[in-house]
Amino acid sequence: MQYIDMLYRLAVSLWAGGNAIFTLMLTPILFKTESRDVAGRIVGNLFPGYFRWGMACGVIALVCRLAGRGLDPKLPVIILATMLAVTSFQAFYVEPRAKELKRQIGSFETTSKEHPQRREFSKLHGVSAVCNLTVLAGGVLLVVLP
Repeated sequence: MQYIDMLYRLAVSLWAGGNAIFTLMLTPILFKTESRDVAGRIVGNLFPGYFRWGMACGVIALVCRLAGRGLDPKLPVIILATMLAVTSFQAFYVEPRAKELKRQIGSFETTSKEHPQRREFSKLHGVSAVCNLTVLAGGVLLVVLP
């Protein structure tokens, strides 16, 4: 059981750490140092792998948590399930929709912020940001919970 608990903590830490680096460091640096279109293309290219990484870490963590401790206590299992649901929503709905909107927009540098697709993209981006911060907060909680 000790190895299962270690693998659980490793999966949660890698998931939360990857989220923190991507959300709080990598993305802001790209958008400060590159044009909006270039940074958006780079981040867009990274998203599928980023979400697959999160789902893989989440499944490993959930399986290890259930195998090692079952549903006792329930809170970590609920947090993990929520994080996985949010990450899956991002991977299977938000990212593909955002990718399609970016294709339709072409250039964020030359397309007005009032353009219908830009407005829809902005809303979707807001949803994505809330999702990312939710997963990060859940990961931090799981790292500090017993």
